[in-house]
Amino acid sequence: MTVRRAFIFNTCSPLLSVKAIMAPSTPSDSKTSPDLLVEIVETLEVHGLPSDSYQLHDAVDVEALDRLLASSAGDVEVRFTVEGVQLVVTQNSVDVRLDEPASSPNQ
Repeated sequence: MTVRRAFIFNTCSPLLSVKAIMAPSTPSDSKTSPDLLVEIVETLEVHGLPSDSYQLHDAVDVEALDRLLASSAGDVEVRFTVEGVQLVVTQNSVDVRLDEPASSPNQ
């Protein structure tokens, strides 16, 4: 049985809420990005959010995130929002979560 760790950061409220499902501890082949901060900033810029328009530390503690990803023994996915852009960070990537388009009924 594979259990996946999921951490969801809700930055809309004053308190940071974290939801976690823990996996058994096993060795991991994955490595976190050598410079996670740069990868997050570049991803935000590619999606139209200039680095001078937000304070990243208001949304996430990048050092703690990096340590979490580096110490994880299983799949970890962390989601947080910066100025309306929802990011999904894993041990292998930083991606923007795009909402699924609403499906239209068959006509």
